[in-house]
Amino acid sequence: MNADDTRLLRIAYEEASAGFDEGGCPIGSVLARGGAVVAQGRNQRVQQGDPIAHGEMDALRKAGRQKTYRDTTLYTSLSPCMMCAGTIIQFGIPRVVIGENQNFGGNEDFLRSKGVEVIVANDPDCIALMKRFITEKPTLWAEDIAE
Repeated sequence: MNADDTRLLRIAYEEASAGFDEGGCPIGSVLARGGAVVAQGRNQRVQQGDPIAHGEMDALRKAGRQKTYRDTTLYTSLSPCMMCAGTIIQFGIPRVVIGENQNFGGNEDFLRSKGVEVIVANDPDCIALMKRFITEKPTLWAEDIAE
């Protein structure tokens, strides 16, 4: 990870924290190009009543149409679920920086098998926030991961 990665992952964490404060699932995301934020978002499932409003999806929606994603990096506070991983592949996003995968091991191997560079930061703030959420709101967490 470089300095831009650290800074942009922090923005994803701040989005996750804001989502937690709103009563939602604390997962934040940033789409960046050349170290600049294109868009940022957070899981909005609870806030919007939208089952596919995951953090990555929120950031991508806010980014709007892009001519290409092949020069972007997606930052996410938690390892992407299969829906979000599929979207990363569909859009051709070549690089993903994940805050943590200890509380939810997503689809890193799937992404790598499709040629995506995957970096797992093991960020202690991301880990602690998700652990707190799972402990305090296990029913909401189970709903988010469709269990």
